Amino acid sequence: MIPPVAPNLVGPTSVERSSVGPIDAALSPERLELREAAQAFEAIFVRRLLASARASSIADQTPFTGPGLQQFETMRDEQVAGLAAETGAFGLADQIERQLAAMIEQKELSNNAR
Repeated sequence: MIPPVAPNLVGPTSVERSSVGPIDAALSPERLELREAAQAFEAIFVRRLLASARASSIADQTPFTGPGLQQFETMRDEQVAGLAAETGAFGLADQIERQLAAMIEQKELSNNAR
C-alpha cells in the first residue's frame, strides 16, 4: 500500500492560494500590486528555467516524445512555476518586492520633504 503524501509536501489548495491573505490585507493597494508583479516575474523566471532545463535534456528522441508530451510539459511547467512563485519557493519575488518597496518608500519620503 502506498502511504499518503505528507501535507507539508503538497502545494496549497486554491482556497489557500488566494492572493490576499490576512497579512496582505494590511498592505496598500500599491504594495499589493507590487507583490503580484514580483510573483508574476518569479513565475516567468521559473518557467524559463524549466524550459531551458528541458531543452538541454538528452532524452529528446524517445518513443514517448511528441507534440502531446510537449504540450503537457509546458502546462506542467506553467503550473509548477505559478505554485513556486505563490509559495515563495525560490524567494525571488520577496527580494524583488523588498527592493522595489524600499525604492518606493524613499521616493515618497523625498516627495514629502519638498
